Amino acid sequence: MNRRPREASFRGKRTGSRKTRNVIEPKWTRKNIVIDQRKLDLAKTLLHAPTETATVDQALDLIAFQEEVLSGIDRMVELGGVDAFEDR
Repeated sequence: MNRRPREASFRGKRTGSRKTRNVIEPKWTRKNIVIDQRKLDLAKTLLHAPTETATVDQALDLIAFQEEVLSGIDRMVELGGVDAFEDR
């Protein structure tokens, strides 16, 4: 029986057009990891996640999102930046 959490994250194959929001079909795989339980408990509390699996999934989503934001900022700087962020 292949079970997956209710809160499926969106990692996997992208679908949709540019005009519609890109939806990524989840691709779940089972992993066994050794992890600091205190960090996991803290992350679960901060993320309001119902399960440890959902906690890890949401934390990974946040890291992927952070990379997207930082890449966007780098691209914005390459294109000349934004006046509001320039030193005065």
